[in-house]
Amino acid sequence: MILHASCIAYRDKGLLILGPSGAGKSTLALEMMAFGAALVADDRTVLRSEGARIVADAPDSIRGRIEARGVGILHAAPHGPVEVVLAVDLGRPEADRLPPDRRLDLLGRSMPLVLGAGRVHLASILLQYLAAGRADTDLRER
Repeated sequence: MILHASCIAYRDKGLLILGPSGAGKSTLALEMMAFGAALVADDRTVLRSEGARIVADAPDSIRGRIEARGVGILHAAPHGPVEVVLAVDLGRPEADRLPPDRRLDLLGRSMPLVLGAGRVHLASILLQYLAAGRADTDLRER
């Protein structure tokens, strides 16, 4: 399966960046790369299932390349395949301050989903999510 999406890896965990054209998928990936993430794929991401995992990779034709709007296509060290553990949708805003555990279903598997349209500091938020996870949802009500 090939999705119109970008993907980065951070501490060997993949983040799938979804959204319509012009939503900022490449920009978010570049910002996360500046904080230490690595590029897996930009604009088109190949997904495959491996047992209980979803693995992302880049098509060979765009491996190691990322678009910077208004600048051009930039080279980047390609990370290679990574297990996707989190997704963000830049086309949908999050209305809740402490949202429920949202999920994205792909290839018969489910992963956490963050709604990120218009969210400031999204790169640092997502990097922390990848590094340490999200606190138990039961704790939100205390």
